[in-house]
Amino acid sequence: MRDELQAQILAILGRALCIRAVDAGSCNGCELEIHALNNPIYNIEGLGIRFVASPRHADMLLVTGPVSRNMELALRQTYAATPDPKLVVAVGDCGCSGGIFGEGYASRGRVANVIPVDVAVPGCPPSPGRILTGILTAIAAQRGAAVSTA
Repeated sequence: MRDELQAQILAILGRALCIRAVDAGSCNGCELEIHALNNPIYNIEGLGIRFVASPRHADMLLVTGPVSRNMELALRQTYAATPDPKLVVAVGDCGCSGGIFGEGYASRGRVANVIPVDVAVPGCPPSPGRILTGILTAIAAQRGAAVSTA
């Protein structure tokens, strides 16, 4: 399965995928699941997917949490700094819908209220496997291909 996924990523993208993770105001539950993608069980670096520190080196933004008022500008600037073509994956119920925080004085709600979102991965928090499926779905949708995660 691992070899098939790596072949799909390379066939769709043609190279490694670089992701910039952005916490826009989450409780850190989703971040724990994202960090699990780097453990020996999921080993996404072995699939040609890696996390980068700068949005200028990223192909994709992985955004968690409802967008807090204090993170709105930072998220917009991060999106603007990411070179085109860029992908955005909203992770977790808060990133997809605003979760229990919704929209209000301190929260702008879901990520799509602030920047365009290509794929939403619901869950509180979603499992690493679901996050990986969301990442692969975004890549495949951009390239007009189908992804098999079985």
